[in-house]
Amino acid sequence: MFNLLVGNGNTDRLRQVTDAVREAGSLSVAELAALTGASEMTIRRDLETLAEQGVLKRYRGGARSLLVRGEKPPFAMRAHEGLETKQRIAAEVAELITDGESVVVDSGTTCLEVARALRGRRLTVMPLSLHAVNALADPPEPLTLLVPGGRPRPREGAFVGPLTRASLGALRFDTAVISCCGLSVAHGLTVHDLDDADVKRAAIASARRIIVVAKAAKLHRTTLAFVAPVTALHVVVTDASARDDEVQAIAAAGVTVRTA
Repeated sequence: MFNLLVGNGNTDRLRQVTDAVREAGSLSVAELAALTGASEMTIRRDLETLAEQGVLKRYRGGARSLLVRGEKPPFAMRAHEGLETKQRIAAEVAELITDGESVVVDSGTTCLEVARALRGRRLTVMPLSLHAVNALADPPEPLTLLVPGGRPRPREGAFVGPLTRASLGALRFDTAVISCCGLSVAHGLTVHDLDDADVKRAAIASARRIIVVAKAAKLHRTTLAFVAPVTALHVVVTDASARDDEVQAIAAAGVTVRTA
């Protein structure tokens, strides 16, 4: 099991500390306390938490970042960010899925909420992360849980590698629910990690219908690893804060866009 950070206020401050240290390279406890308005004792506890998550390395009086610029924070931190928005997106996706379908659910924090939204449905579901497997463990009838092979990425829990690809290649799903780090008409669906991109491509190839979940901030963003062109997608589910021009551009490419 993976530990998750709890408390929205704590999570907001932890993200602020993470971003500040990553941008500066290193910062002192005093500098972080001044930046966040928290006490130095609170900042020291935050740094201990973030060090355990592999985000930074402590040194006497401060910390230095272990994340390169552009790299996303660990799953445990992201899981509570914008949770209500992710749950609305997940509920919208659940409405698109009909009982009796077979569904592959990608890794990522929004896809974790999709897995939770599918609990108890008459579906066959293969999650591509340990987090979602845990969420669906001992599933309420009549859901059928399939668990892929593969190697879970440290701190992320996402299955990657040849065994994961082989599991996907052996099956044909009605729907694939795919997450992303960036989505644009010009550059398609992209992610930060090459191994993650490899698995997403295999999941897309295994399914008849592709639903992408993407919070508004990911639209028109491009990251390192290309997964698929927008034209390979069938539905994009985003949140109501998405810009009209971005939504219209995706829709003009022949993709149904739904907002939650």
